[in-house]
Amino acid sequence: MIEHMHAPQEMEAMQAILTRRSTRSFRPDMVPEDHLDRILEAGRYAPSGGNSQTCHFLVVRSRDVLENLIQMTEKAFAVMEETEDMYPSLRHSISASRKGGYVFSYHAPVLIITANRMDYGNNIADCACALENMMIAANALSLGSCWINQLRWLNENMEINAYLRKLGMKEEERVYGALALGVPDTESGLPARQPLPRKGNEVTYID
Repeated sequence: MIEHMHAPQEMEAMQAILTRRSTRSFRPDMVPEDHLDRILEAGRYAPSGGNSQTCHFLVVRSRDVLENLIQMTEKAFAVMEETEDMYPSLRHSISASRKGGYVFSYHAPVLIITANRMDYGNNIADCACALENMMIAANALSLGSCWINQLRWLNENMEINAYLRKLGMKEEERVYGALALGVPDTESGLPARQPLPRKGNEVTYID
């Protein structure tokens, strides 16, 4: 399948990286099977510590399962306490859940839950590399994507873990990230690609 990654209709690598933007509004259209396969392939070919290749991708396309996860995450966040020094997005998840109607996955038709072994020291880094690869691949294929942290924040929630194990997650695994994926709900159906100016990410050269 590797030869497909160089199809002429796709973006050049740097363009796909520099024009990637997060999508937070999706059409209900299902992601084409061949596009999904190629995005997952990009994730599976991401670097991993010692070439361990221990990421586990749970690809959720069932509307019933997505709805169950939405309800379960809202329930879990609604009972959590907000603190002053809390990460702003986590605080938003708690506040929105208490109000009701919180949809952590932005109604995307596909959610790629990325798990790894909880006793593996590079679990978060390996999942992050895989998720970044998949986001870049999604942009190259004119699909929208967004990194989803909420299931990672709840990765010790007993109810959610039990449900994920029913879906195929192993006992020794935990979620370290997820990806909302779909067709952007824009007039053109294409993702927003105007690069945002860099306000941080300082570079220091040592020659």
